[in-house]
Amino acid sequence: MRTGIAPVLTTTALTAGMLLGAPAASAHAAAYPVSDFDVTLGNTYTRGTITWYNRSVVVAGEHKSVDVTSCRGTTAFTLDSADNQLGMDYSDFNVCGVSGTFSITVPADVVGGAAVVRVCLDDGDIGAEVTYLLCKRYGR
Repeated sequence: MRTGIAPVLTTTALTAGMLLGAPAASAHAAAYPVSDFDVTLGNTYTRGTITWYNRSVVVAGEHKSVDVTSCRGTTAFTLDSADNQLGMDYSDFNVCGVSGTFSITVPADVVGGAAVVRVCLDDGDIGAEVTYLLCKRYGR
C-alpha cells in the first residue's frame, strides 16, 4: 500500500500556521525603578537600593557600626513632590560593632507614589527617641 505525502504536508502546514498565527508571548511588566543610596558618616554607613513602587518604596541594604557601644540603624521617609511626608519606617535590626542587612517597606499612598525618599543613618535607639546622625534625599 502506498502512503501519500499529502496528510504529512497538511499536518505540517496546520502546525506551522498555528505557530505563525499565535500571538507573541505577552511581555513581562516593566521593572520598577531602582536607585542606589549611600549615607556614610565616618566609618559607619547605610547603603543599598530604593525600589520605587506605585504606593510604597522598599529601602534595602546594609548598615554598619564599628563600635559595640555606638549602634546604627536606618530610617526612611517618603515624601511627595511638595515635601509633605507620606510615610516613615525604620530598620528592625540595628547593628552594634558589626554590619547587617535590612529591608524597610515605607508607604507612599498617593497616586504615583513617593517623589522623594529621605534615608537616615541613625543611632539605632529603638524604644527611645532616635537621633538621626546624617540624612540624604533621593529623587525618583
